[in-house]
Amino acid sequence: MTTITISGERLSLDALRPVYRGPVEVELTHQALENLQRGHQVILDAIGRGQVVYGVNTGFGKLADRRISPGDLAELQRRSVLSHMVGVGDPLPDEIVRAILVIKLIGLARGHSGVRVEIAEMLTALINADVLPVIPSQGSVGASGDLAPLAHMAGAMIGEGRVRINGVTYDAIEGLAKAGITPVVLGPKEAVALLNGVQASTAIALRGLFGAEAVFNAGLAAGALTLEATAGRQVVLDDRIQQVRGHDGQIRVAGALRRLVEDSPVLDIEFEGRRLQDPYCLRCQPQVMGAALDLLTFAARTIEQEVNAVSDNPLMFPGDNVVLSGGNFHGQPIAYAADIIAMAICEIGSISERRQAMLMDSSMSGLAPFLVENAGLNSGFIMVQVTSAALVAENRAKATPSSVDSIPTSAGQEDHVSMATHASMRLGPMVRNAAYIVAIELLCAAQGLDLRNEGLAAPANRPTYGLVRAKAEFLKDDRIMAGEMEAIAADVLDGVFVEITGVPLEVVN
Repeated sequence: MTTITISGERLSLDALRPVYRGPVEVELTHQALENLQRGHQVILDAIGRGQVVYGVNTGFGKLADRRISPGDLAELQRRSVLSHMVGVGDPLPDEIVRAILVIKLIGLARGHSGVRVEIAEMLTALINADVLPVIPSQGSVGASGDLAPLAHMAGAMIGEGRVRINGVTYDAIEGLAKAGITPVVLGPKEAVALLNGVQASTAIALRGLFGAEAVFNAGLAAGALTLEATAGRQVVLDDRIQQVRGHDGQIRVAGALRRLVEDSPVLDIEFEGRRLQDPYCLRCQPQVMGAALDLLTFAARTIEQEVNAVSDNPLMFPGDNVVLSGGNFHGQPIAYAADIIAMAICEIGSISERRQAMLMDSSMSGLAPFLVENAGLNSGFIMVQVTSAALVAENRAKATPSSVDSIPTSAGQEDHVSMATHASMRLGPMVRNAAYIVAIELLCAAQGLDLRNEGLAAPANRPTYGLVRAKAEFLKDDRIMAGEMEAIAADVLDGVFVEITGVPLEVVN
């Protein structure tokens, strides 16, 4: 089992990949424990001075001007969690809940949230035992962070709500006991430290980013195979063309495609009727897919920053022994990141579907109509392209930005909200749709290459062709292809094409 060491120092996105694959263990370093102790001392000192601190001895949101008596401070923490447990809808998947716990722990370990070591140890115990709070997926506008989702997380920590263990759901108090974990009693500032923050939308967006990386690389592999199947012009991949424009993503994409089609037995042969210039879906792959890569790279940098951020309120600064209130909980950075991931996913699928349409059109591809012999009796790939078009249309609708929306809450106190959770939640379905679209192109491209060249691909394209043919044989006569589409889409989602194309996400800080 993977162990993630949390010290209060920066972690890479790659360090969190195992969290989405299954249970992990975390360990807090001595430095992290020291950070927590120093931050907690600041809040103790502020209380000792009689200082008014939001969420410690005041109400929440619009009720921040209501002072809470010293005797009610502990009850305030409990009630604030209960009052915020208002999420509805289907529970978030286990891998996302696991990521929420880990990302929350990373932020607390920076030592600016004022919580006791016991709170971090409670999160550590939940993660290490894989006891996962049941967190409803709806109810957050990404304003003071993901209040409702994180309240369901905090509720489980105090024995309220429900938890899931090995797929079985228990009342929190029963589930904690089963795992040998004792609920915590929250102290000053600890409820607001757990409720404030954008860890839910960040965890959801990060899963979407990893999925986008997988479909992006599969889209590159499919495009390279289609280039061979349609005898496209590889001159468009020449590095000199890319360099004079200068976009990093375009340069990387063209380089990957050049490698994939190098020494192709098709592309270096001239023949009568070969196109002088290809349609944009082939010719502009570096420009379109490169721009998508640049968007994903920007999103990765933003999400990595947020994974390592302190986003609750108010914040402790031990070096100055002060408590400062601000707005780090606002989810706008994640909302923007999720929106641009959505745009990239949409275009990866859109250009893939256009290449499929080209493969179907014998006047454009030079192949048999709809990629099948004896067309007429056989329908061939007519309908798989229709499925692809339907999924592209669905993703276009889902790609509408969420970050430009806002609806005031809390009697106007929270008058501008980010919709970061909405922005992030639609990424999962979009990734799945794009995986199907690219899987369909892979099927079509392999069929096209069989028709053109008996399946003999460029050396670096052969693994892609082999993966397709391992799941789907050459289509001689019509058959049910739905299962083959599902199988290849599963390979796409598993990220198997990242190694073939060699274009993983790179975060440049």
